[in-house]
Amino acid sequence: MTYTSLQSPAQKDFPYSLRIAHLYGNLMNTYGDNGNILMMKYVAEKLGAHVTVDIVSIGDEFDDTAYNLVFFGGGQDYEQSIVAKDLPQKHDAIERYIQNDGVILAICGGFQLLGQYYVQANGEKINGIGVMGHYTLNQQNNRYIGDIKIHNDEFDETYYGFENHQGRTFLSDDEKPLGKVVYGNGNNKEDGGEGVHYKNVFGSYFHGPILSRNANLAYRLVTTALKNKYGKDIKLPSYEDILSAETPEEYSDVKSKAEFQ
Repeated sequence: MTYTSLQSPAQKDFPYSLRIAHLYGNLMNTYGDNGNILMMKYVAEKLGAHVTVDIVSIGDEFDDTAYNLVFFGGGQDYEQSIVAKDLPQKHDAIERYIQNDGVILAICGGFQLLGQYYVQANGEKINGIGVMGHYTLNQQNNRYIGDIKIHNDEFDETYYGFENHQGRTFLSDDEKPLGKVVYGNGNNKEDGGEGVHYKNVFGSYFHGPILSRNANLAYRLVTTALKNKYGKDIKLPSYEDILSAETPEEYSDVKSKAEFQ
């Protein structure tokens, strides 16, 4: 049964509201990626939005008209195989949500499961939900592990992260990578891309979680969701006004200055 796991303070007056669906949040929660939910809530509240987070899991209906943001995290192979069996009942609703420009952040296993299929480390092929065109192959006796930096030319934004994945993902012709690899491995160590960007779906292998290190991406996700709901002309605080000091470089500068005061 869908249940609310997190909510903004009721006593505070918020001019806006957002509902976030945390897909399989009780199963797909590896590597601390639940922190992405906390970062979405933090940024949304900075922008004046009351946030409600619902866990939508096994056997639950996903109502594509009820949510403004979706987070789909990663899990171990066992949990992913369970989720893969339940996903088909949500196929039509998730596909409608994506095609209607709904905002999704999908990390690792969630990223893989939105695609056609992925191959586990043991060679077993698991079907994804197939609402996006990418697919994921396995590799023998190797993982892509380490710090990674990518640049998104479309937004002129740089993202920092830590990758840890055995799968090698290949995008379809209608998908773009989230960014070009500056250093690190990326999706497959062949095409120079990391993650995926399709309509308002953003996928990545960045753990840690991704949004805690990349406030610019968190701002982009939340503002896109607010503009979808309230219109493109909605007046929101700028990134510079509320989050610019959250970037890794500026945080390091602030920390260094504080240490010498």
